[in-house]
Amino acid sequence: MAAHALSAAQFAVSLHDVAPATWTQCERLLTLCDAVGVKVTLLVVPRYHHTTAIDEDESFQTQLRARVSRGDEVVLHGYHHLDDSAPARTAWSWLRRHFYTASEGEFDSISESVAQTRLADGLGRLAAIGCPAQGFIAPAWLLGTHARRALLATGLPYTCSQEWLERLRDGRRLHAPSLVCSTRAGWRRWLSRRVVQWRLISLAKTPLVRVALHPADARYDSIVTLWQQTLQQLAAHRAPALESQWILHP
Repeated sequence: MAAHALSAAQFAVSLHDVAPATWTQCERLLTLCDAVGVKVTLLVVPRYHHTTAIDEDESFQTQLRARVSRGDEVVLHGYHHLDDSAPARTAWSWLRRHFYTASEGEFDSISESVAQTRLADGLGRLAAIGCPAQGFIAPAWLLGTHARRALLATGLPYTCSQEWLERLRDGRRLHAPSLVCSTRAGWRRWLSRRVVQWRLISLAKTPLVRVALHPADARYDSIVTLWQQTLQQLAAHRAPALESQWILHP
């Protein structure tokens, strides 16, 4: 069931793949958000690509808590952000898991028991560093049927796809499309810039528009400039909001 429209045009910003290994890139993007006064939903990966865990890096913990103290929120974003499930059995599954995302859709094809273990461990690590999760967003927005069942048992309030926010307690959804860039190849970066610019126009009357930033965006000046201009344009016409705030709407 779709949720009621918001009362005023808003925009929300999320920063994906937040981890000790990506923090330098994250900081460059957070500077853009701070410049327009928008609070950010931080999608934290407990052990990104099997690198240093969030509770093993004191500097990262300090900086993450500082962001929360100034108004940002934290959600759990997978566990290690790598798809280690059995090989895809269909062409569509292969395209979704290896072309749409570079083998990072961790929660797309895992079992319910594995999902339960990773969710519990990830939530525990976030709580231990003083940044409890406000929701869960699957890597690459790919949430499989078995992982969804495990997620529902956690009691977390919300999740989302690229196009929708979903309130878990009742399944209510809000259309909230995301602007996102793919940076893995030059043609992807070129196309992403055009698509973001086109979607800004086409989504002008959409109540809530989201911007999904990724650490890889910070490696390319052209993408950083695109996001800087996009955030400025959104801030000029919309009110900033956190993703979780829509849960308060009836």
